[in-house]
Formats: sequence, C-alpha cells, structure tokens
Amino acid sequence: AISLPPGFSIEVWSDGVPNARSIALGTKGTVFVSTRRGGRIYAVTPNADGTREVTTIKDGLRMPNGIAFKDDALYVAENHRIIRFDNIEESLAHPGAPIVINDSLSTERHHGWRYIDFGPDDKLYIALGAPCNVCESNGLANISRMNSDGSEQEVYVEGVRNSVGFAWYPGTSELWFTDNGRDLMGDDMPAGELNRVSLPAMHFGFPYCHAGDIPDPDFGKNRLCSEFEPPVQKLGPHVAPLGMIFYTGEMFPAEYRNQVLIAEHGSWNRSRKIGYRITLVRIKQGDPVDYVVFADGWLQDEEVIGRPVDLLQLPDGSVLLSDDQNGIIYRISYKRPIDEGISS
Repeated sequence: AISLPPGFSIEVWSDGVPNARSIALGTKGTVFVSTRRGGRIYAVTPNADGTREVTTIKDGLRMPNGIAFKDDALYVAENHRIIRFDNIEESLAHPGAPIVINDSLSTERHHGWRYIDFGPDDKLYIALGAPCNVCESNGLANISRMNSDGSEQEVYVEGVRNSVGFAWYPGTSELWFTDNGRDLMGDDMPAGELNRVSLPAMHFGFPYCHAGDIPDPDFGKNRLCSEFEPPVQKLGPHVAPLGMIFYTGEMFPAEYRNQVLIAEHGSWNRSRKIGYRITLVRIKQGDPVDYVVFADGWLQDEEVIGRPVDLLQLPDGSVLLSDDQNGIIYRISYKRPIDEGISS
C-alpha cells in the first residue's frame, strides 16, 4: 500500500520492536531502537540465516525516546536524565547498570520525550520540548547541548516548541531541525517547521510567533514576528514532523544527495487527517526549493495504518524507517528500473 518514486521499494526489515521510535547505528552494525511508551531499549542484530534477532537491552525506563551512539557507547535520554551503556555491542544480552551522565532534566511529561544526537563538535545535543501546547517556559522549549560526560550543559537555540528530529548539513556545523507547531488554531495553521541554525542563541519564535509569520493570539500581542528566525521551509499543518536525515548515500539516484527526508508522524486532532508519510525537501545551493511527498500510504481513507517516526541511513545507502504504531522497522532501497535504459 506504500507508494514510492519509480525504482524504490519498501520492505519490513524487523517486526519485533514494539513502539519503535528513534533508531541509531552501532559500529558493528547493531541497530538500536528506542521507545516512548514501552519503556524499553532494543538492539536488532542479524542472524546467519538472514533473520534478525531483537534483544531487550533495558526495560523499566521513563520515556526513553532519545538514543545516540558514540565511541562504542549507547546514550539514552529518558524524560528526566541521560544514561550511558559502555561497550554496548560487546554485551547486548547483559549490558549491566548504565552510567548516569546527567540527571538534571525537567520531569515535565508534556513533550517530555527527548531527542538526542552528537554534533560535529562532539557535543551531545538534546531537544527539550515545551511543557504545554503554548506557554512561556523557563529552561524548556529549546535545543541544548553538553559535553559527552554530561557537563557544561547550555542552551543552544531557543523558541523551539517540540523538536523530535535534527541533523547537520553534510560537511558543515549547520544544524537543521524539525519542529511541531502548536495546536488549537484550526485545521490549517500553523505550518510545521524545518529550521536552520546559522548561529548559536537564535530564537525561532515560540510561543510568540508560529511558522515565521503568525502571531500567537495570546502571547504574540507585544512581540513582532520579525524579531525571530522564520523556518527555512514551512511543512504541512499538524503533520507532526519528527525524524529527519540528509541523505548522503550512494544507492539512491544522484538527485537525492544531500536532500532532506522527513518522517511525518501524522495529525492527531485535525478534522481531516494529514501526514503519515515521508516527505522530501529539495535543497539547491544550500537552500530549500521544494517540499514534496516521497513515500505515502500509511493513511488510507482516514484510516491510519502506520505512523512514521525516525529515519536512519545504513552503510549500503538504504534507509530504515521506524513505525511506532505497528512496532515495525522498514527498509527503503533503490534499484534502477530496467526501462530507464542506458544513454548512448
């Protein structure tokens, strides 16, 4: 039921990861999978017969949505803290007690599922969502960063309502991130956002201005949208953009190189549902020029049959996609269609 551009195909890569959310890749090929509601972290490894084994690394965690892999260690962001499992690929079945590297995160549960990743500066970046639909919040609604040992935590950018996906433009230190717009302003506003960080301490508008040009009816009365950084690309309203990647592999056609793929989790309170797909933001000379559907079909006649969450590029250039509704990880690959022919 999933439609893709010609030459692309999608298959179930693993169906044994309930509530599959963020995905990260180890140096030995282990795919680590987080959950939000399940409280577990999983490892998916291949067997000799071509099947894949799913191992529970840890259970009983508090919304362990954010995961990142660095220097043979798996970092996990719970709602209230960040923990680390050292030498994890050598001890998947018995990882031992994790090391707590930061236990000072807010315990607010509204937008309390964290997203983390390491930047090109070796800092650990973490999105700290606003504890509300819309409000002024001290110490939240930002993307922060810290050293890998949890020290020197600082706010990197502000005015970020709820980012659950970010990545760096290839070969640069430029952070791009998705952000979920506020609710209860109608079906068609505000747009979701794809944002670009050119300098630290930028402010992206929340809660005063949404999508770059919509003043908030409650908090925007004494602020101008021109005071804040607008999105580099507006996305669909209420599509819930989550994980994103810049595609840098060799498998897909050349026109996909350094382009943005976004997993849209889908709307929850719109009168007609929207999202439940993967979209493509085309980039030209470093700037977005188009926003189109890449993979579609998880929404059929208002029936939701899947909810995309996160994307991960594998070494062979294929892309994994998590689906937390079905507990599935899909693999998207490309093979040149025969009828394309060979130019003389």
